[in-house]
Formats: sequence, C-alpha cells, structure tokens
Amino acid sequence: MSRVSRLPSQLLSLGFAMGLTLAGVAQVEAQRAAAGPPDWPCVQRLIPELAWGTMWTGPPLDELEQAWWEDEEVGRVVRFATSRSTPEEQALARVQEFVDSVEEGDAENRLTLLFSGLFELTDRERRRTIEGIRRASRAQLTRLETISAMVDELEERRADDEADEAEIEQLSESLFWEQRTFQQRQQALPAMCDQPYLLEEQLARMVRIIMARMP
Repeated sequence: MSRVSRLPSQLLSLGFAMGLTLAGVAQVEAQRAAAGPPDWPCVQRLIPELAWGTMWTGPPLDELEQAWWEDEEVGRVVRFATSRSTPEEQALARVQEFVDSVEEGDAENRLTLLFSGLFELTDRERRRTIEGIRRASRAQLTRLETISAMVDELEERRADDEADEAEIEQLSESLFWEQRTFQQRQQALPAMCDQPYLLEEQLARMVRIIMARMP
C-alpha cells in the first residue's frame, strides 16, 4: 500500500486542494492590501528602517565626535545587549549596569554613544529580519503558484478517461505534501512578523534606561 493511500481520502480530494489554494490566495491578497508591497506578508505596516529621532531626545547622533565602537566598554555593552544569544533580561541588566557606572561628567557623551551603538545594531538586525520575512513570503507566493498549477493538472488528468492511475496517485501525493509545506510555513509567518516589532520594543526599553540617567 502506498503512503498516499493510507492518508485520509478527503485530504487528497480536488475540493481540498482547491479550497487550500483559494484560501491561500485570499490570505496573501489580504496581506498585500493591508500593509505594503506584494512580498510583505505581515499585518504590521512595513517600516524598512527605524528613525533614531522618534525614540531619542538626547544630543543629535551626527554631532558625536567619535564612533560608538571607539569606546571599548560601550562597544562590549552594545554587542552583548544586541546579540541574538543574549536573553532580554540580561541585555537590560547589562545596559543598566553600564548606565549606573558612568561618571557624571562623562554621562551625556558616553550614554549617547551607547544609544548610537544599540540603535545601529538593532536597526541592522531588524533590516536583516525584514529581508528574511520578505524572502519567505516570496517563496510562499511561488509555492502557491506551484500548487495552483498542480491542482489544474490533477483536474485535467482526472477528467481524462485514459489517464494513468499511478501517475494521478503520484501527483496527488506530491500535491498533498506541497500543500502541507505551504500550510506549515504560512503558520510560521505571524511569529516571524512579530520579530521586527520585538526588536524595536527591546531597544525602546534600553533607551528608557539610558534616558533616566541623561543629564
């Protein structure tokens, strides 16, 4: 007995295939209309880059006399706090520790450097995450087109009295697994869409710690 014949027959029906495809099309079209370009699958509006002026009320970053990584301690704090492997609680604690340790006379400059580094690396990671989401979305759109073509082919073969039953069964199985992959990856998209927002929120919490100490 083939693997496909052991699967519930309703999962392999043409109705199921068409239903999944139409549902996928409707979801993708709704997402397109909601938030931006065709390869942006999130309900959240696409904001490709952050603007530091929306979260920072300290000295302008373009007036800094040195780059944040030139202060070795600031560089260590920034890289630790923005690392993917660092839990948020530890990141916030490390930022708080640094903020508390800064001498009063150096506070404005060094805390501005700290913000500059945290902002730059967070925005870089956020842009990388957004591009990953868009790649995943483009792959889903391509997969949806493949499923639609397979559905059409299966319908044609089932309507042909001379069609080879083994080939129909093989196509049905391929269609099932293509649909399953589509569903699984579609279900993963909402969590991916949350990531840019979560990065922005973590940055905002670190900024609040910094601003509480700014002169």
